[in-house]
Amino acid sequence: MLPKIVLARRLKRERGRKNIGIMLPKIVLAALLVSGCVFAQEAPKQSAMPKQDEASCPLPLDAEVVKRGAPLGDSPLVSLAAALREPEKFAGKRVVIEGVAARVCSREGCWMEVAPRLGATESVRVTFKDHGFSVPLNSQGMRVRAEGEFVVKKLSKEQADHYTEEGARLIRNADGTASEIGFIATGVELRRLE
Repeated sequence: MLPKIVLARRLKRERGRKNIGIMLPKIVLAALLVSGCVFAQEAPKQSAMPKQDEASCPLPLDAEVVKRGAPLGDSPLVSLAAALREPEKFAGKRVVIEGVAARVCSREGCWMEVAPRLGATESVRVTFKDHGFSVPLNSQGMRVRAEGEFVVKKLSKEQADHYTEEGARLIRNADGTASEIGFIATGVELRRLE
């Protein structure tokens, strides 16, 4: 006869083998379910928006023209000064404007104010269609050529506060709101002033 300890060990091993035989298919099934769920998920879509590092990169000193967004098309060139006097006349029409970047979003380069000439007091706020691109943070003072559409809208107090925090200059109404002439650009070209 075998001692009780040896019998207990054998019994324990046999139970362990039975448990492994029962548990192994369950473990394999659980692993397959987990891996199936992990691999069934869609990969994150690449954003058309450039990385913040790329957007905030300074313009290279030797760059002749910096292009962002879609290539400029053959839309008619409109005088920015004339469009600022009568924005409703150009609202919703695809045009090309030229001017100078008076201010640029200080956080991400996600908008800029373009004036007809250096030192002009009036300007138009240029945003980029679907936030699809941005301009370098050091674009202020550069010559701008942009294609897109004019929009005339009223900004809420919260929107006006947000834009002011980013460096925009707005004329506020008594209730804190602001009327804004905007330009939604599909493409932009920037050149250094000569």
